[in-house]
Amino acid sequence: MNLKKSLFAFTMAVFTVLSVNAQEKASPARTASGTAAGSEITINYSSPAVKGRVIWGDLVPMGEVWRAGADDATTFTTSKDITVQGQKLPAGTYSFFVIPGEYESTFIFNKVAKQWGAYSYDAKEDALRVSVPSEQTSTMEENLVYEVNSDSFEIRWEYGKAKAKIGS
Repeated sequence: MNLKKSLFAFTMAVFTVLSVNAQEKASPARTASGTAAGSEITINYSSPAVKGRVIWGDLVPMGEVWRAGADDATTFTTSKDITVQGQKLPAGTYSFFVIPGEYESTFIFNKVAKQWGAYSYDAKEDALRVSVPSEQTSTMEENLVYEVNSDSFEIRWEYGKAKAKIGS
């Protein structure tokens, strides 16, 4: 009887571990939020990992629209009208895309907030496009990270970083 109980307990433990591992996402959902220029900013994204891959120019091609995360398109929400790089962005929720470049990238705020990746991206629905400097950093970011600061927001992954100024 003890052998049966032990075997049952072992089987249940294996099943539990397999179930938990199956539920872990390769690119977990993350949220970056904060106040910038008097507006509540929230960025919802899926955070992929580098996993030994070359990101910029390989996994993420330069000069092409990228969903700025994994899975669903990243969303950018502002509670008030703001300016991004000096250009007006009305309050609302937008899908957020990036066209990465070696020295300069384009940040895109698209009016179709809910979409899967960039597969149905339509430039005619863009609310705003801004150019931002692209930088190389000495710090490796294994997972994609967004950060909202009091006057800006930035995206960092692998050794790349791009940052946009936010004003009122």
